[in-house]
Amino acid sequence: MWEKLTPSVQRHWLWLFSGMMWSAVGIVLCVMAARWLSDTIWPESIFASIIGFMLGICIYRFGFSRIAKKNINRILQLPNKVCLFAFQAWRSYALILVMMMLGFTLRHSAMPRVVLSIIYLTIGTALAFSSTLYYQEFL
Repeated sequence: MWEKLTPSVQRHWLWLFSGMMWSAVGIVLCVMAARWLSDTIWPESIFASIIGFMLGICIYRFGFSRIAKKNINRILQLPNKVCLFAFQAWRSYALILVMMMLGFTLRHSAMPRVVLSIIYLTIGTALAFSSTLYYQEFL
């Protein structure tokens, strides 16, 4: 019965789905950061944007790209037909939940929006760049 209810796809579609999810979250975070930065004076917003982008490149290079490559290799080991939600390891869903709660907590804290925008831009940039690894594997 569970097999009929499981949304299964061919394994190669997981790379596209992963890339789309990582891109979507990255873009949303960057848009939120841009909205907050639009309320600040221009020298501060430019400086925060550059810092967030540069940190995002570093996080991409030394963190998220490794996670994406690990996920890509893990997907390669899966059977040809798998559950759509297998694009992430099950323990990664717990990490995603923790990150969402942390984002909610930070958004509702007294942290200045310019600092929060740097954090969001950093994570958003890293996710967006890492998503390209999934697209490369899909193609």
